[in-house]
Amino acid sequence: MKKTILNPNAPRPIGPYSQAVQADKFLFISGQLAIDAKQSKIVANNITTQTRRVMDNIKAILEAADYDLENVVSTTVYLASMALFEEFNHEYAKFFSDDFPARATVACELKAGALVEISAVAYKE
Repeated sequence: MKKTILNPNAPRPIGPYSQAVQADKFLFISGQLAIDAKQSKIVANNITTQTRRVMDNIKAILEAADYDLENVVSTTVYLASMALFEEFNHEYAKFFSDDFPARATVACELKAGALVEISAVAYKE
């Protein structure tokens, strides 16, 4: 069974993709940027605030599917520069307990103004 998830409190997709797709017990969350759902634009120009906004967007999508951050088993992080790695890690760690999800982090070109994008996979019994 496959179900599309959409929460108006998270940014609407700007292309042909869903915020998230639930497949059986897994939830696959598309890459999220630091976009404010009400303003439909990136709201900050520093990595700390952008990371916080991205994680808040992920939390909103998780909640729409009746999941939470404790259910996240894996994330993929895209940074505009690896020079942001330490500051990003500091803020990202605040969203999880000591039981962190698996993670890959890569540096790449992102949408103009974006410093971080995160996709996530969650699992719930």
